[in-house]
Amino acid sequence: MHGSLSCQDSNDSYRFPLYFSSMPKQTTPILLAALSLLSFDHRCHAASSTPTTAPSSQFWRFEELKRFPAPEATQGVAADNNFFYAIGTRSLGKYNKETGQRVAAWTSPDGSSFKHLNAGIVLNGLLYCAHSNFPNQPPASSVEIWDTNTMQHVATHSFGRFEGSLTWIDRFHDNHWIACFAHYAKEGSQPGNPALTQVVEFDSEWRQVGGWIFPEKLITQFASHSASGGAFGPHGFLFVTGHDAQELYVLSIPDAGPILQWRDTIPITAQGQSFAWDPVQPGIFYSVSRKTHEVIQSRISLISPEKK
Repeated sequence: MHGSLSCQDSNDSYRFPLYFSSMPKQTTPILLAALSLLSFDHRCHAASSTPTTAPSSQFWRFEELKRFPAPEATQGVAADNNFFYAIGTRSLGKYNKETGQRVAAWTSPDGSSFKHLNAGIVLNGLLYCAHSNFPNQPPASSVEIWDTNTMQHVATHSFGRFEGSLTWIDRFHDNHWIACFAHYAKEGSQPGNPALTQVVEFDSEWRQVGGWIFPEKLITQFASHSASGGAFGPHGFLFVTGHDAQELYVLSIPDAGPILQWRDTIPITAQGQSFAWDPVQPGIFYSVSRKTHEVIQSRISLISPEKK
């Protein structure tokens, strides 16, 4: 490893009090009770011209606001106060959030070790990207880090061989990390099992301290793929996307046991892949369209059950 992986997010004053101080098990009891009774609608909804309001769940409203052309936007997107970062398999683009103008870019050098970038988050001026050797076997993963000012690669943390391919990471409580290691129905030339996908909790030194799996019904919803994106968001819920479905899944950490609790499904206009919450504008949600190479800016808000 080179560089430093220790950081304190300069935006923690926004991210953690809003998203983490009330973790899912502490969220409004009325809301949790209502979400637990939902009848999930697993249908996919086609994207339409902006602005768009997708058919909403009973408790969440989705509204598409803007689309920005971004040739790198095939794997996901990250965001900080002023920019969003379109993530491709081996490329990155830095864009002004207001104008959509690209201000910097990075492309993997020929012959480099970069194989398959996935989701990313920005913490204290550093862009952290999940990375794996997918579709090669056996799976091996790392976290790759760029300075957002220079867009130069500055650090890495390798997990070496790990059970699954790293698809997304996020900050958890107490400077811990949460990370998803995915399995697919076909892994390289060998059959695989998406049910082996795991969400792992690491401490600040990347030592595994906990973990969970997805509910069986959600694994079925992933089809032959897995969880491509994940991040904590409004009201402390864990939001997750699959590989293709135009859906955002709302989950929570269980009070007991190893299985994440599936609370709701929000229809969205992106076809899966990773996403980002805006760190300064609550409820603003960035996703990507692989087909059109666009970053999609949307708004997701909670419809209070007390008002229904």
